[in-house]
Amino acid sequence: ALCREHQVAFPIWFLRDQASWVELLEFEQRVGHSLVVREPVGVVAAIAPWNFPLLLGVNKVGAALAAGCTVVLKPSELAPLHALLLAEVAEEAGLPPGVLNVLVGTGPVAGEALAADPRVAAVSLTGSTAAGRRVAELAAATVKRVGLELGGKSAALLLDDADLPAAVPAVVSQCFWNSGQSCMAWSRLLVPRSAYAEVARLAVEEAEARALGAPLDPATEVGPLISEGQRRRLWGLIEETLGQGAELLCGGTGAPPGLERGFYARPTVLGEVRGEMAAAREELFGPVLCLLPYERESEAVAIANDTRFGLHGAVFSAGEERALAVARQLETGMVDLNGAPLNPQAPFGGRKESGLGRELGRFGIEAFLETKSIQLAA
Repeated sequence: ALCREHQVAFPIWFLRDQASWVELLEFEQRVGHSLVVREPVGVVAAIAPWNFPLLLGVNKVGAALAAGCTVVLKPSELAPLHALLLAEVAEEAGLPPGVLNVLVGTGPVAGEALAADPRVAAVSLTGSTAAGRRVAELAAATVKRVGLELGGKSAALLLDDADLPAAVPAVVSQCFWNSGQSCMAWSRLLVPRSAYAEVARLAVEEAEARALGAPLDPATEVGPLISEGQRRRLWGLIEETLGQGAELLCGGTGAPPGLERGFYARPTVLGEVRGEMAAAREELFGPVLCLLPYERESEAVAIANDTRFGLHGAVFSAGEERALAVARQLETGMVDLNGAPLNPQAPFGGRKESGLGRELGRFGIEAFLETKSIQLAA
C-alpha cells in the first residue's frame, strides 16, 4: 500500500512538476549589457538509495533531464529493478537513446567509477553520510559538481500548548513510515516534562496499534527491514541505549511473534532518552521512536540542534507564529509545522552532515545548470 503511493504516485507527481518548470525557468536573462545564459552542466551521475529507490531516483533523473542533461542512473544493488523498469518506460515514451542510461552495480565499484570519471560533470547521491564523503572525495579530483542528500536524526518538538492527541500519532506515523527506513524520520520526540506521561501513553498506544506484517497484505502498516544486517545494527543500538539508562516503553529486540521469518523489527518506543545516548545520536533506520523530555523551550531547541545532522524537523504548537519562531531556530534544511504535508515545489535537502545542495522544484533543476555571462557590445 505504501509503495503504490510513495513509489508510484509520488514519482509521477514529481516528474510532472519538474516538466512544468521547463517553461517557467529563465534560461536566458539580460543583465545590463550582458546576456546571462544557463546551460546544461553535462553528463549527470545519479546514485539512488534502496529505501525509496524509484522516488529518489526520479528526483534526480527528472531534474537533470529538465535541465537538458544526459543521465547515468546507478540504483542501489539492494533494489535495482525499479531503474530497469524506468529505462523501459523512458524508451517507450520516446526518449532518445543515450539520454537516460542505467548502470547496475555496487557502490564501491560502479558508484565510485562514476564519481571519479572525468566525463561526468555532476554527481548527485542520496545515501549514507559515509558514502557521501567518499563520493565528494572522488569528485574533488576533477572538481565536478556534487549534490549530496545524506543521513538525518530529525527531531519533532512538542511545545507546551501542542494538541497532543493529534500531534503524537502524527509523529509516530512519520517515524515508522517505510518501517522507519527514512532519512527524514522524526526519530527524536522532544516532550515537555509536564506532558511526558501523557505523551508516553499516547506514543505506546500508537506504536502497539501499528499493523506489522507481510508487505503484500494491504492492511500492513509496518513491514520488514531491508536486511538482517540492518536489523542486527538496530537491535544493537536499542540495547546500547537501554544500557545507558533509557526505558523500554514498548517493543524492543527479538523477532515479533509469528514473524520469525523475514527481517521484521518490533515498533519500539524508548523513554527517558538523553541527548548523549546512542539512539539519540545515530541514525536508526528502523521503527524506533525516542522520547526526550525537556524543561524549557530554549532547552528543546538546543537538544534538537545537538546533532551532526540537519535534514528535517517538526514543531507542534497551538500558535502558528510561535511554532514558526521555533522553526527558524532549528539548524535543519526542512521543518514541518503541525504536520504540514510535503511540497514538491519547495527545496528538499539538509545542512551539516545531512548533505549539500537541494532537490525538487526549480531548485533541483538549477543544480544541473551552469551559468555563463556573455558581454554584448554597447
